[in-house]
Amino acid sequence: MIRRLAFVTMLALAFPASAFARGTFDPTKEFEQHEWVPIHLGPLNLSITKAVVYLMLGALLTMLLGFGLMRVKTPGRRQTVGEQIYEIAQTQIAEQGLPTKAIGRWFPYVASLMLFIWVVNVIGFIPLPLTGDTWHGVPTWGIYAATSSLSVTLALALLTFVFTHYEGIRWNGARRYFKSWIPEAPKALLFLIVPLEVLGQFMRLISLSVRLFANMLAGHILILTFIGLLFILQTLVLVPIVILVGSAFYIFEVVIVVSIQAFIFAALSAIYIGSAIEPAH
Repeated sequence: MIRRLAFVTMLALAFPASAFARGTFDPTKEFEQHEWVPIHLGPLNLSITKAVVYLMLGALLTMLLGFGLMRVKTPGRRQTVGEQIYEIAQTQIAEQGLPTKAIGRWFPYVASLMLFIWVVNVIGFIPLPLTGDTWHGVPTWGIYAATSSLSVTLALALLTFVFTHYEGIRWNGARRYFKSWIPEAPKALLFLIVPLEVLGQFMRLISLSVRLFANMLAGHILILTFIGLLFILQTLVLVPIVILVGSAFYIFEVVIVVSIQAFIFAALSAIYIGSAIEPAH
């Protein structure tokens, strides 16, 4: 099934509108954001772009997937898959990162986060007529992952960042929580250590967002670059190599990277929230 999907994907991507301009194929154009529906409220830009459409589609499919797998009346394959996803979210993410007293409150968040990012990543490798380009009036097909946009991953990471410090203050009080950031060290070194500890808290925000963004962006650019070689070099001799190598990278991204990145993001979110609820210091 995966091999067939990879083959169909390669065919769908082989003829983007920009590719017909021989020798000028540019894979970075796939990540440009244009305002499809301009919405401006003063200085706030809420316009509908390609990334927004993919996020809406991802949210809808995540809800449908959740209902389809979890609300099963008769035992079967769907129930088995749903139970496996639930077990991974429960035992491998929530229980490993959150204290027992906080699992009931934050399990729905980390589980939803894992499933949502996984769905958004997956549809990012499925060719859809949402490129914003047309060829003779017909929308062209292409792949695009909303998580390959730093603004999207930064927004997701910002949720975890806010929830982390909110829970730290709620459970420990502001004084005790922020005091836990200060390690046991000679007072003479505190003026150096404390700024580093504060910076480390903000680095969590950067590491969460950049890790997901960089992996998804690199995977898409790699696949699109191999396809673009056909048009840049203007030869069909490379077709077997491009299809073989491109399919290999595509399968690797879909089977491994998509799931790992969703798991890591949710697991780190659970760890950060858990560490704020029960500070080490």
